[in-house]
Formats: sequence, C-alpha cells, structure tokens
Amino acid sequence: MSSNWAASALDWWQEAGVDVIVGEEPRDWLNPKAKEAAGAPEPAPAALPETLDALRAWLAATADIPFASPVAARAAPSGDPGAGLMVMVEMPSDDGGLISGHAGTLFDKMLVAIGRDRESIYLAPLSPIRTPTGAIDERSAARLAEIARHHIGLAAPRFLLLFGDICGKALLGSAVAGARAKWHEISTPSGPVKALVTIKPEKLVEMPGWKKHAWADLQMLMEELK
Repeated sequence: MSSNWAASALDWWQEAGVDVIVGEEPRDWLNPKAKEAAGAPEPAPAALPETLDALRAWLAATADIPFASPVAARAAPSGDPGAGLMVMVEMPSDDGGLISGHAGTLFDKMLVAIGRDRESIYLAPLSPIRTPTGAIDERSAARLAEIARHHIGLAAPRFLLLFGDICGKALLGSAVAGARAKWHEISTPSGPVKALVTIKPEKLVEMPGWKKHAWADLQMLMEELK
C-alpha cells in the first residue's frame, strides 16, 4: 500500500516538472524573478563627465561610485586644479575632511617643505567616501582607479603624488614599499602623467621613523618641481 502511494506521488511530481529534490542554488520561492535577476549581468557604468567641473559635481552626487548611499558623506577635491601638482589620498579622514588631525598637521608641514600649501596643490581622494573599515576591496578599487585616471586626465597636472598603499595598488599595481623612490607614468585619457607614491601622513604619525623615507620621496618631487 505504502509503496504504491509513494510511486504515485513520485509520478505526480514528475508530471508537474519536478526532476530534482534539492536544487544546486538557493531560490526565493516567494519571488519568481529572483533567480533570473541573480544571473543577470550588471548594467555598464554610465560615461564619465568630460569636464573637470562636471566631474566634480558628478562625484558629489552620483550613485555610480563604490560605497555610495543616501547617507554617506563625501569629501570634495580642494585646492587649485591648475597648480601643476595633484595629490591623491586614499579616502577622507574619520571626520570627513581630507588629511586632518595630527596627520593633517604633518601633511601641511610636508607641503611647506616643498614650497607649497593646500591652496597651491590640487588635493583629491581616490574614494570620496570613507569606508567603515578604512579598507577598499579589489573590485571597488578597480572602479575607483578608472574614475581617478579620468579625473587626473581632466586636471592634467605636471606631477601626481600618491599617498598610501591603496592608491599605489589601485593606480600603480604595487604597494608603497615596492613602488616608492622612483617615478612612474599613469595612463589617462589625456595622456601619461608622471607620478610618485609615498607613505601616507597617517602612517608617519604612527611610525615616525619612516619620515626619512617620505622626505627622500619629497626631495625627488622637489627636483622635478624646480
């Protein structure tokens, strides 16, 4: 009796189109379109703005950048885009500004040492939004690097100074330890730009003994700025 009932049940399920008991992937049975959406390709990012002013406005408002959300604070670039020297940091500081606190004080001293201040450089973040952990995953870094190259191309500086491992890896493919103390070229839509990467001020505050390495990098930059 029980075997006949089981056979009848299996026949019914087979006729209903069920050929496996457990699928290989989880499925939201209350949302029939969930499986289709999960396998759908992501839409391609929209074209980036073609002027520096338009790009700056886009960075301040777009949802098409990593970590964007309605409540995420953003840090805007500052300084003079025509200064000839662009400085790129990883992301905003904890307070939302670009290189603030003790690191900001040290950064200002570094600028004075090369004959500059915040008004005579163009300062921009790789990510306008700070992540909760202070880290950036590889996929997000690749997208931010694409935007950064476009940004650098529009600003067209003579020289670019990158701070920190995240910037180094995203734009040069190497952390500071392997990339500092030598010049690089970064490809942009407007042509190559000469770049140096050095230790970020936040790290120098934690490791004062590394200041001599950062100073050596700044001396290389000064030679070119002359």
